[in-house]
Amino acid sequence: MGIQLTAMHWVYLAFIVLIMTLLIRRRDTTLICVTGIFALGLLATETLSGSVSGVFNSFIYATKELMGTIMIISIIVAMSRVLIKTGINETMVAPLTRFLRTPAMAYWGIGIIMMVTSFFFWPSPAVALIGVVLLPVAIRVGLPALGAAVAMNLFGHGIALSGDYIIQGAPKLTADAAGLPVSSVMAASVPLVIVMGVVTTVTAFWMMRRDQRNGSWRDGLVTIKSTGETLAARSEEDDAAAPISPGMKRWLAIAILLLFAADVAAMFILKLQGGDATALVGGTAVLILSIITLVAHRNRGLEKVTSYLIEGFVFGFKVFGPVIPIAAFFYLGDAAFTDLFGKVLPEASHGIVNDLGVALANAVPLNGAVGAVTLTITGAITGLDGSGFSGISLAGSIAQLFATAIGSGAATLTALGQVAAIWVGGGTLIPWALIPAAAICGVSPFELAKRNLKPVLIGLTVTTVVAMFLV
Repeated sequence: MGIQLTAMHWVYLAFIVLIMTLLIRRRDTTLICVTGIFALGLLATETLSGSVSGVFNSFIYATKELMGTIMIISIIVAMSRVLIKTGINETMVAPLTRFLRTPAMAYWGIGIIMMVTSFFFWPSPAVALIGVVLLPVAIRVGLPALGAAVAMNLFGHGIALSGDYIIQGAPKLTADAAGLPVSSVMAASVPLVIVMGVVTTVTAFWMMRRDQRNGSWRDGLVTIKSTGETLAARSEEDDAAAPISPGMKRWLAIAILLLFAADVAAMFILKLQGGDATALVGGTAVLILSIITLVAHRNRGLEKVTSYLIEGFVFGFKVFGPVIPIAAFFYLGDAAFTDLFGKVLPEASHGIVNDLGVALANAVPLNGAVGAVTLTITGAITGLDGSGFSGISLAGSIAQLFATAIGSGAATLTALGQVAAIWVGGGTLIPWALIPAAAICGVSPFELAKRNLKPVLIGLTVTTVVAMFLV
């Protein structure tokens, strides 16, 4: 199963190390990513025109891949804009304020609500729904916006996505690759997801409170200070919304919650997953936006629907603009490389990132402890493309190889690779992957990645040690 590593593999790895070094130093990586794309294109095509064209085409590729996330964020933001302007969001938030009375309660409350919601919706749409409702409450009781983003990120893109017990997209991919029943991988992942989740969230909370006490906390706010503040901002050309009675606000708030509850029911009944589930949430948000706008603006409703959508799209593309070059580079680690530059990798290659993972697995001796460490590292490396899902099939196949050599632990090793890949690539460490939480909370995705780094690394270490005893 040996893979011949080429110059392209080593150049890609070198740029990953450089990018990670810059991220730790809190420097911008856009230019480095563009340079990396250009260098890989030059090696692949051996022509200046091919490498220059590859930079642009990689941007197009990344934009297409990210479009679903950009759209759902933009539409949810547009919907939340009209909810905030009409005051309906305050009516929705009111019942929660009695539970979130301190920064600690806000951190854990937002996290648990995010986790439960993400099990059903997947994290990207869930973070928009939860953020717009709970972020103002959290800030009001003293939880920083970055602290709220950490909670939503770790509980949603971390715990919920790495387990994925409702939609089951992740365990199905890894189980199929390992030749195991989905149920066995899900059962094996439960203790690992619990350990990883507890260690990371407790560590992140402790570090936040420690840094706040010693004055070293940085909230990482970007130009858009917070979702609530941004969406509540008034522009001169805005038409005032007609007053809505408290009773009507209450009914509309209930109707909105019922519509999203109906989405959850439809996901179960129709077995909607991933993009289909996101599309259902997005379509519902457009419907809510349209109805609330017509009720609030009446004879100006037709024009205001367009106005709110434009505002949402401006928000989405403004936030995602700096992310596209970074995403473009990391996508080259997977299928994008062949799509953009042709079949220039070795015949047996499964993509640059996966080849590096296979090379790592083949370079170490096979036993329980080394197997657990290698699956964690391999999963983390395959997560560097930022999707969290592209490499988990590789993690499953390598886990099967290790389990065959060791004689046991196939399900545990498979689950460990899945947890590592999704925690790194699913949206807690790679800056462009965790953009939804950063965008909704109005904080820098790079600051959020830095804040998550130590808790996630500590969590992966502890989880790997636990897996050694379970193999």
